[in-house]
Formats: sequence, structure tokens, C-alpha cells
Amino acid sequence: MTLKDAMPNAYVAGRGNLPAEDAALVARRAKALGPAYRLFYETPVHLVRGEGVWLYDTAGDAYLDTYNNVACVGHCHPRVVEAMAKQAATLASHTRYLHEGILDYAERLLATFPAELGHVMFTCTGSEANDLALRIAREHTGGTGVIVTGNAYHGVTARLAELSPSLGPGVPLGPHVRTVPPPDPARFGADVAAGFATAVQGAIDDLLRHGIRPAALLADTIFSSDGVFADPPGFLAPAVAAIRAAGGIFIADEVQPGFARTGAAMWGFTRHGLVPDMVSLGKPMGNGYPVAGLVARPGVVAEFGARARYFNTFGGNAVAAATASAVLDVIEDEGLLENARATGAYLAGGLRDLARRHDSIGPVRGAGLFIAADIERDGAADAGLAARIVNGLREARVLISATGAAGNVLKIRPPLVFTREHADIFLDRIGGVVAAL
Repeated sequence: MTLKDAMPNAYVAGRGNLPAEDAALVARRAKALGPAYRLFYETPVHLVRGEGVWLYDTAGDAYLDTYNNVACVGHCHPRVVEAMAKQAATLASHTRYLHEGILDYAERLLATFPAELGHVMFTCTGSEANDLALRIAREHTGGTGVIVTGNAYHGVTARLAELSPSLGPGVPLGPHVRTVPPPDPARFGADVAAGFATAVQGAIDDLLRHGIRPAALLADTIFSSDGVFADPPGFLAPAVAAIRAAGGIFIADEVQPGFARTGAAMWGFTRHGLVPDMVSLGKPMGNGYPVAGLVARPGVVAEFGARARYFNTFGGNAVAAATASAVLDVIEDEGLLENARATGAYLAGGLRDLARRHDSIGPVRGAGLFIAADIERDGAADAGLAARIVNGLREARVLISATGAAGNVLKIRPPLVFTREHADIFLDRIGGVVAAL
């Protein structure tokens, strides 16, 4: 499998009829940024402005953003921008000086977690947060083995890339990494909990057979890169019990499902009735400002803290703390948790109605404003058709992407300010695209 096969909706240089201005930008990118970067869509989108759930191109045309969880409370939210600018104009400093801002935010953030999770450490990205989690896990458990799902993505550092199989065959997994199938009811049947726990136990046994002590089960709690698997609630608990019985810990990667996205609670792991040992946070935390973090049980981080000092020049700086706090303000004051639940249910229902009329749309699943729809032909995964839908929506000025090991799962993850009105626009346009195909 080539990288292009793994990214069926990516732009391929030399194809398409780009406007001269955009073709020049593509050439500049290739020259300045090198060959590793990729662009979305067969015809890339040249964006210049964002507001709420809308993104605007150079001609002023508006695109409905149904994919971007980075700007979780909407693009350029005025309260977040104001908090960022005000703090940047006052003080921008790191965490080695006393300052109330980071403590006010830390205490407020921790209050959204179970009481057992009592410490937070700040980073700039989710990759850094997961990297820090692995360092702590190794110190706490004495092990090195990590278990992830078959198409997981957890970051871009060297340590994280080797346990992110979704990056493709050009990025080999580490010898201490074991993969398990995602918790797909189509694979495990009615008892997803037992099937997934059995798979995790098998990975534990294989690590031990090779003389590798297990350190952690690391899972995105909505399994977004695997194709989005949220149900049934509670299915994760037996797998977490298995890794703990083997001396390892559970790290919940909440970079994508966190911050109210699932509509049931602030954090995706809450659906499973368990308390992780560590929780990594990222993209939505600052609505686009680079702030991330790791929340942990004090006992888990104690040994690491006794042996090593932690410092991150920009992680948790005063501007980051002010910006992230404003994001929490907006989530709370605008009722975005409830909006994710209600609007997500409405959107999923509309997609299921479309599926009843179009055989190409298979099962629809998810939680809150994190929804997936399988694209199929004759009951089999069809990545090519999914790519045509994604690119057809781009032409209809709706931004979306595809995920899953087969590349056939539409990934619908709009900003949390997405309303029923926006859902109706999306449903109308995807209905038109699918009917035309």
C-alpha cells in the first residue's frame, strides 16, 4: 500500500485544473516545505478567513466546516481571540515564574475530571502530551510494551510515530508495540467488550512471550482513526482491567473526543465508566492556539517527578493558559456540551435517513458531534467512492474527510457551535452529492 492509497482524498501534484494563483502556491509549498507535506482534496482549497463554522476562500465563497475539531468553539471565536490578545499584550512567559494564570486554569481544568486525576502537566501539542505520557508510563511500570489499535494515530514524534499505524507502511512500528483490532461490532459481534479485552490480553501475552514487560494500553477513546467506535458504552472497561492486571496502565488519548465533543460528558472515557491513569489533551484545548496537556493520577507521576524535572518553554505559558480558559468559558456559557448531544443526534438521524435511501451509505455511528458513516458498494468497503463523496462535497463547499483502515469511513467532526441549521445544509448537500454518484 502506498501513502496515496492511505490518503484517498489527497491532492496529487500535476492533477486537476488549478487556478494560476493556487498552482503557484502549490509550487512554492513544494519548494519551501519539501515532499512530506500533503494537501486535502483533489483540488486544494485556498482559505483566507474563518468565522464560526464557516471558512472563506480568496473569492469570498463560504465553505461549511464539518471536519475541524481544532477550532472546537468555532473559528476565530471573539472571546477566545480577545483573551489571547489581552494576555499577549500583558505578559507572555513560561512556567518557571510564579503566575496565577496557569494555576487558575489548571485547577479549573482538573475540576472537570474525576477526583482521582489530580495533576496536569502542560505541553504545546498532543504529540508532546502522549510522548510525556509514555515517559511517565515507563518510569512507573518498569515496562516498555505499548498496545494500540490497528489504525491508531497518536502523534508525530519519533516515539509516537512508531506506535501510530495509520501513518502507513513507510513508518514501521516499534518492536515493543503490539496492535489489536479496533472495537468494531462487525468483528467482535454483540459482546464487543469481551472481544476487545480478549484481543488486548492476547497482545499482553505476546509481549511477555518476547520478554517485553507491558507498560500501557494507549487508546483514543472514540477510536477516530480506526473508523469511530463509541458503542456500546462501557466496552473499554474489561480491556483496561486486563492491562492493569499485567502491571501496565491505561492512557486515554482525548485529543479528538475530549472537550465536550461526544455530547455526554467533557471526556470520551466517561462513556466507559472508568478512570484512566493518564489522559492526553491537545488540538481543541486552545481553539487553534498551540496548547495541550497531560492529566494524571498523582501516584502514577510521583516516581517520574522524583527522578526527573519537567520543563516546556511554551507549554502552559501565560497566553496559552488565558486562551484555554476562554475556551472553557465558551463551552460552559454557550451550552456546547448539550449542543453537541442534541445537534449530533439530529445529524446522525438525518444521515441514517439518507442511508435508507442510498445503498452506498452503510452504518452510521458515533457520539455527539463525532459521527462516522461507512461508504460501501455491494456491502464492501469502497474507499474510491468515499473519496469521490469527499471531493464532491468540497465542490459543494462542504469540508469533510475520510478515515478508517480501508479509507471508506466519512469522518464528520464539526466545530461544537454547529447547529441544526448547519446540519440541514450538510444533509442537503451530501444528499445531492451521493445522488449524483
